[in-house]
Amino acid sequence: MLQLTDPLTLLKGIGPSKAAALKKAGLESLADLLRYYPRAYQDRRTLTPIADLTPGENKLIQGRISQMAFTGFGKKRTLRLLLTDSSGSLEVLFFNATYLARSLSRDSDYQFFGRVSRRGGRLQMLHPDIQNANAAGQGQGWLPVYPLVHGITQKNLYNWIDQVLPLSDDLTDHLPAQLVQKNRLIGLAQALQAMHRPSDRQTWREARFRLIFDEFLLLFLGIMLRSRQSEAVGQAIMLPPGREIDEFLSRLPFSPTDAQRRVLSEIEADMTSPKVMDRLIQGDVGSGKTMVAAAAAYKSIRNGYQAVLMAPTEVLARQHAKTITGWFSPLKVSSALLTGRISSKARQELLQDLSQGRIDFLVGTHALLQADVCFHSLGLVITDEQHRFGVRQRELLVQKSKHPDRLVMTATPIPKTLAATLYSELELSAIDELPPGRKPVLTRIARQNERRSVYEFMRQEVAKGGQAYIVTPLIEESDKLNAKAASQLFAGLTAFFPDIKAGLLHGALPSVEKDRVMQEFAEGRLSVLVSTVVIEVGVNVQNATVMIIESADRFGLATLHQLRGRVGRGDRQSHCILISDAREGVAAERAAIMTQTNDGFLIAEKDLELRGPGEFFGTRQHGLPELKLADPVRHFKIMVQAQTLARELMQRDPELKLPEHRLLKANTEKLFTESGR
Repeated sequence: MLQLTDPLTLLKGIGPSKAAALKKAGLESLADLLRYYPRAYQDRRTLTPIADLTPGENKLIQGRISQMAFTGFGKKRTLRLLLTDSSGSLEVLFFNATYLARSLSRDSDYQFFGRVSRRGGRLQMLHPDIQNANAAGQGQGWLPVYPLVHGITQKNLYNWIDQVLPLSDDLTDHLPAQLVQKNRLIGLAQALQAMHRPSDRQTWREARFRLIFDEFLLLFLGIMLRSRQSEAVGQAIMLPPGREIDEFLSRLPFSPTDAQRRVLSEIEADMTSPKVMDRLIQGDVGSGKTMVAAAAAYKSIRNGYQAVLMAPTEVLARQHAKTITGWFSPLKVSSALLTGRISSKARQELLQDLSQGRIDFLVGTHALLQADVCFHSLGLVITDEQHRFGVRQRELLVQKSKHPDRLVMTATPIPKTLAATLYSELELSAIDELPPGRKPVLTRIARQNERRSVYEFMRQEVAKGGQAYIVTPLIEESDKLNAKAASQLFAGLTAFFPDIKAGLLHGALPSVEKDRVMQEFAEGRLSVLVSTVVIEVGVNVQNATVMIIESADRFGLATLHQLRGRVGRGDRQSHCILISDAREGVAAERAAIMTQTNDGFLIAEKDLELRGPGEFFGTRQHGLPELKLADPVRHFKIMVQAQTLARELMQRDPELKLPEHRLLKANTEKLFTESGR
């Protein structure tokens, strides 16, 4: 007898090749298939008369084949059917489908389901689903449409899920009956069956509500259980109140903003409390997150602990090391940089100094995660652009000490509704103010036919002593995308402006070459940098005043904002020019928003509205369980209801040890284990 834990190969029709294809989509067990939800449903409940059909709709029709003929030759051979009912006629076309003619008969009745179109004044259906009318009849209900996997058909998925659905009756609901009733939910087995084979819209809505509620509930319970483990009072590093942060600020060559001071007060309160600090700092590009992190590190160091900062790229790590070392040197704080390219001898010396406490502050990349990187007394772990690291990677760094304080930073402002879900276990701080004197970047849209004037404007800015970025989505030309490739742009630019010193940067270059080009641009030896989005993070050139984004319609709002943040970092007026011919749709909306505001938090809210949370900030990159159905924006009320229940459960049973909660805890832990949390 089949079990939900069994591999998919036990189902009829799944051999090694199909199992391999399903595995690529994350489907390995029968339980995985049970949770592989339809992406849409085809309404096959009602037959529509041919005369009532409207182009663009998917409809179920029934009629008699009055004509059947082939046209064309070879692969262009087309089977043409004329289907007639009492109200009119419709043409049905099947390309290269000789086999189909053998199973159809003239003057017989059939049902067809497909998309209606109009060509030459005649209604058509191309490649619809077909079945004999005598075997079908009305009342087929809603037919699920599943996300397709390469090499797997809808019919395959439908048949396999039909084999698995009866097993849902064996599932024990992880929610106690009284909670199911109190929250007006249907049972888990009923929800799974109705999600795959709904009898009507109301049944589907109830099923969907229950499964969305479950996703949010397990998510919040997992976050709360993890948060409890890190909150253990008495185990945290509790620093004494002091004036270390004020001492650090007094040595800076600039004055902190009010927003920076507010966030530092929040950090100071965390570090002097009996709980582990777990704080996320959000701040726009150039808002001063690095300085805030350095001040926190200084407090930790002055109290006898070491601090570490992990960055996602070597370029960004080197930039942090250079900046922070400059601040720390007069304060007699020893700093070091650890990357994957350090020589073996230098690495051994660095690791020895680190383990013996001779290095106070260490900056590095993923190289920090190696097992032989040992600290003498690590008190603060800082992660920059933390969403670029997996949760397991971040935890590996934290585990190099016992309950260190944790500070994570992101230059991607996150809307409150989404932050409430993704970062429920973190305290949130926002640096929502730029340093004084910063001029907003002037942003405008240019059409493709205006490119020459755009580049002439860039040349004038370079002649004034400025520098410019030109960003494109691709490295080489592609027939599939109407976008200028970085290599082609670079060749054209150097031919058209031979007097301008330009560099080419993209992800396919060797690391040494990338670093060389970036360094030359940062030092002013190159006036123009033609690049892919590799410069989104890691380049800080205050002399850069022009950002030209080719094929801007290919980028999301968050990326456009990040790219624009590469300019406007000095005291000169900077410009961002979006080259795009998009005049309607999401791409046009994104471009318009960019011209209206420089506020990253407002842009984040707009980005969320346009793209939805799944695209805005994929939960998998945060190590949170994947939200298959739940959407923190569209399902905000369900999310709040599930969060309220999670809090009530944790207050009543903080470790979910009661018998009625054990299955709920087991499913929560399983979910977070599978996601790598």
